[in-house]
Amino acid sequence: MQKDIQDYNNKQTEEDQRICNLLAEVIDKNFPEAENKIWHAVPVWFLDGNPIVGYGKLKNCVRLLFWSGQSFDEPQLKNEGSFKAAEIRYTAVEQINTADLARWVMKGKDIQWDYKNLIKRKGSLERLK
Repeated sequence: MQKDIQDYNNKQTEEDQRICNLLAEVIDKNFPEAENKIWHAVPVWFLDGNPIVGYGKLKNCVRLLFWSGQSFDEPQLKNEGSFKAAEIRYTAVEQINTADLARWVMKGKDIQWDYKNLIKRKGSLERLK
């Protein structure tokens, strides 16, 4: 796990650390080709400069976000925002289904909307894959 991401995880409460560490472990295992870094203060994994998946601490949970998740056809993921993102929120590590998470990561690589060029396209989101 990248040091900046481990540092982020270590700043969380004990249970949230467990959640964050498991999320990072499963994402890294299923997405080894990704660039990952702290982006807008949270861990995010990218493919060719396009954000795919990330997580962050909210007031009462850890939110896992897939930027193109609304296109995954996965009922556990809930729409987030006005673009194509979808999320799931965790309050305990036992809530994480690692098989689901691995499947969502694979879909994130295969189903992508072009967030990288969103500003250049003046807010118009186009499908890459």
